[in-house]
Amino acid sequence: MPKPLLCVTVTAATTAELCQKRDAVPVADLIELRLDSVSDPNAAGALAGRRRPVIVTCRPTWEGGTFAGSEEERRRILADALSLGAEYVDIEWRANFDDLIAQVGGRRIVLSSHDYQGVPGDLEGRARAMRSTGAEVIKIAATMTCLSDCIPLLELGAQNGHGGLVLLGMGDYGWATRVLAGRFGSAWTYAGSLREIGQLTAQSLLEDFHFRSLTDSTAVYGVTGGSVSHSVSPPMHNAAFRAAGIDAVYLPLPATSAADFHTFGRAIGISGASVTIPLKVWLSDHVDDVSAVARRIGAINTIRVVEGRWIGGNTDARGFLEPLQERVSLAGVRASVLGAGGAARAVIVALASSGCEARLHARKREQAEAIAALTPVKIGPWPPEPGSWDLLINCTPIGMYPRVDETPIAADALTGLHVYDLVYNPSTTRLLRDAAAMGCQTIGGLEMLVAQAREQFQWWTGSTPQTDVMRNAALERLAEFARNENYLV
Repeated sequence: MPKPLLCVTVTAATTAELCQKRDAVPVADLIELRLDSVSDPNAAGALAGRRRPVIVTCRPTWEGGTFAGSEEERRRILADALSLGAEYVDIEWRANFDDLIAQVGGRRIVLSSHDYQGVPGDLEGRARAMRSTGAEVIKIAATMTCLSDCIPLLELGAQNGHGGLVLLGMGDYGWATRVLAGRFGSAWTYAGSLREIGQLTAQSLLEDFHFRSLTDSTAVYGVTGGSVSHSVSPPMHNAAFRAAGIDAVYLPLPATSAADFHTFGRAIGISGASVTIPLKVWLSDHVDDVSAVARRIGAINTIRVVEGRWIGGNTDARGFLEPLQERVSLAGVRASVLGAGGAARAVIVALASSGCEARLHARKREQAEAIAALTPVKIGPWPPEPGSWDLLINCTPIGMYPRVDETPIAADALTGLHVYDLVYNPSTTRLLRDAAAMGCQTIGGLEMLVAQAREQFQWWTGSTPQTDVMRNAALERLAEFARNENYLV
């Protein structure tokens, strides 16, 4: 099967603006012209002077679009697009415009079906019914309510021997269907600015995920957790893969549970993964083996797949210590650790090996006690008392994007010498700004992120990545967030 094409969706307020945006698209094999987005939809104006093949779409409100006119008017617009030679015209399966399909013998027709509630139970039957119309391409898009919802689309694509199929998972859980379009049997993928349905930009597909170079043999890695849409790990690892000449791609793979990720990862044949909040502890029960370090920590942040066996590891402890030991002599230091998740477990283990006097502070004392039962550590109050610590480490997500104005500790309580915040997005959190203003030396989470990611990469591939390549990719991504989201970095 040929490599999937890149189709860029264009919307605008008027047909004239739609044409301007159409011609400004820098890279695309196809351009989808969304006539339902304009106030004056007409096929002739949208098609005039085009320099690339197009798909003309006029999506009605009842199928998730914005065209609120009559079906007669919409049918006329689509018929005009066909008669004027549009390379493709998108017609909804439920519209029953069978005469338009018959008029061209199905050629140049994209027959589409969108389900905004979830994956339809009759997916295979729907595909057969749609194909029976003779349409050249059938497109099925469904809202993914979890990561493993992608699997029915993957299975349908594997069964397809006809070509002419586009399968899309809408929403963040469906990103894999867009990046790995070839694996899902799709003739093309869609890119654009329709973020609400999970579209990625063409720039992201091409530059971050190297879409045009992906093949069936490309190794698939990713970061999984409850919310990974703003993770900088994908650009960081993808840049390192590219610099090392390794045929691999790294995706954001949000999951609703450990079982959700495990089911999808097995189905897609994942080669490895980074694990983040809140799956670091839960995924330990879904791997085939756990490294000695991860077993001691009681949490995993990395999965490596060897001949089908999932091995859980943990690079957090080494990643945490590396930037800290460059700045601080830890022997005898009083350290207060905030949080009781997987990161806090790794930090406690790391500090125990360095001669620190560590205390653990959690908003829920029973969570701290659960860690103390595994690793000898004193439990302190939440928040730690002023004057009781030399080194403060934040292992909670407090202050992470998008809640960037929050902090786990009031500024006037920052009475120690060093503050280390494991949050890296934004790179300078409110906690770090307050700590610097109080005269503390500070360390940001990006340094730990890069250090532990370097260990992950080496464990997966056997080669040492270029640290500067990873750090620069992370910084570029954070700068992009700062520009787009207008928050302080």
